[in-house]
Amino acid sequence: MAETLERDRARLLEVLTQRSFERRRVVLSSGKESDFYIDCKRTALLAEGHYLIGRLLLEAIRRDAPSAVAAGGLTLGADPLASAVSLTSFLEGGGQKPLHAFIVRKEPKGHGTGQWIEGLSALSPGAPVAIVEDVVTTGASTIKAIERAKLEGLTVLGAFALVDRLEGGREAVESAGHRLTTLFTRKDFIP
Repeated sequence: MAETLERDRARLLEVLTQRSFERRRVVLSSGKESDFYIDCKRTALLAEGHYLIGRLLLEAIRRDAPSAVAAGGLTLGADPLASAVSLTSFLEGGGQKPLHAFIVRKEPKGHGTGQWIEGLSALSPGAPVAIVEDVVTTGASTIKAIERAKLEGLTVLGAFALVDRLEGGREAVESAGHRLTTLFTRKDFIP
């Protein structure tokens, strides 16, 4: 199993590097300038990428937050990740103890119930959940998802991301009292 996970991790890094990573100057959503860009959706929306992300994030969640019953995060970056984790948990567990997916809106739904979280109805009050994120830069999106999940009555067990840009996000998330587990860091792309 460990050998298969290492092989899958190496393959995911290869796909992310080929499909999602670009070495160029960009201005990030945080307003900061960076010398590289990584758009994980380019990988997460590929069938192989979806599969690999689901396997590796699920393994991390089961290892570091084994009581989690769902995975989700801030739309749009977390949407395919939550889907991948949920689907993989169902397939690998033969339908036993699957993790549900949920999506945290950036703004409340503008009509109907005005809800902030899609998928909340599948979860009981206080349900233990994992927050998923594609790329952590400042940690603001991760913290926003954590805070919104808590305000909606969920118990956040930790955050799980594909890439940590090593630009202060980990420290921000941890100083807010939450653990951050990442599959890769900037150093995996720019040694």
